[in-house]
Amino acid sequence: MSGLTIFSDEQPEQPLWQSRDAEEIQQQLTAIGVRFERWQADRELGENPQPDAVIAAYQHEINRLVAEKGYQSWDVISMRPDNAQREVLREKFLSEHTHGEDEVRFFVEGTGLFCLHLNDKIYQILCEKNDLLSVPADTPHWFDMGSKPNFTAIRVFDNPEGWVARFSGDKIADAYPRLD
Repeated sequence: MSGLTIFSDEQPEQPLWQSRDAEEIQQQLTAIGVRFERWQADRELGENPQPDAVIAAYQHEINRLVAEKGYQSWDVISMRPDNAQREVLREKFLSEHTHGEDEVRFFVEGTGLFCLHLNDKIYQILCEKNDLLSVPADTPHWFDMGSKPNFTAIRVFDNPEGWVARFSGDKIADAYPRLD
């Protein structure tokens, strides 16, 4: 189940607020300009869904985002526990960074933990199946796929070249809980 935990950016040991209720999560994130929605596939995808089938199942939702925000492209990323690069990829995005465009992710299956650093707070969003999260451009954040990553997600872009991570050098991410 999806979840949101809010911390002070100076007290990682004590959450200020927590919820697993999708409406409460959406209200909290909307207040800081972050989009959170729950989507449903229009067909069954089965185990280990193929990228073309994933896109086809959610094309109606992707089209809505494109019409609303003008996004230009999308793709599917899958990560499994047996991926030889999983540790390197996990480490890469565990450091605080920003992007020059929105980071839009929809979780088709599995989980991932997005951590946003805004307004002297850390917002840890546990995204799971059916969760859409759009982190606005230039928002300091990090992502944890866990030590045994297992997810499939649709990524939506303004411009894939704009999705280059700019690392802040701040070690704040090291102080907060990670995904098991």
